[in-house]
Amino acid sequence: MKSTPLKSEIAATAAALVVEEGLEYGPAKRRAVKQMALPVRTELPGNDEVEDAVRDYIAVFCADTQPAELAALRELALVWMERLAQFRPYLGGAVWHGTATRLSDIYIQLFCDDPKSAEIALIERNVDYEARTVTGFTGDSVEALSVRSLCKPLNETVGVHLMVYDHDHLRGALKPDAKGRTPRGDLAAVQKLQPTDPES
Repeated sequence: MKSTPLKSEIAATAAALVVEEGLEYGPAKRRAVKQMALPVRTELPGNDEVEDAVRDYIAVFCADTQPAELAALRELALVWMERLAQFRPYLGGAVWHGTATRLSDIYIQLFCDDPKSAEIALIERNVDYEARTVTGFTGDSVEALSVRSLCKPLNETVGVHLMVYDHDHLRGALKPDAKGRTPRGDLAAVQKLQPTDPES
């Protein structure tokens, strides 16, 4: 889908909303159209274009704060991935792709032999969660278990969304995305992204 100057402007406006208000791409694009007083049916930029605009926005306005915020969110993601290691967790979204800021939520996909097993694990650990049905990366409905988790370095309570997939979906989950990137990463892949602590 070819970009146009108008689409680029919508993407840039949406990117500011993503970074400054923590909006997801879809709502940010719709809000951008409203903010720019454009017709509701205006053709929207794709998510890839918005992601590029988010990277540009971060590079200009958040270059000094975003790397530490991203590292803190990845650290929290690793805590949850380790807790739920038996369900083959994979990190996706902005925290995986490197565009997350302190307002971003964490999206972890679980690939379970029994779809109810992840929920049972949360109940056994006395974790408060909210269950809802969302559209997954396959286009089908999947269950999302959402928890609130304190990210101490940021002093923020972060939404951690655990999307429950059938184990059979794992193969399709690792196909490269439109940009040729791995769309999600397992525990070892996320650990590799973390900065190593310099010796104090």
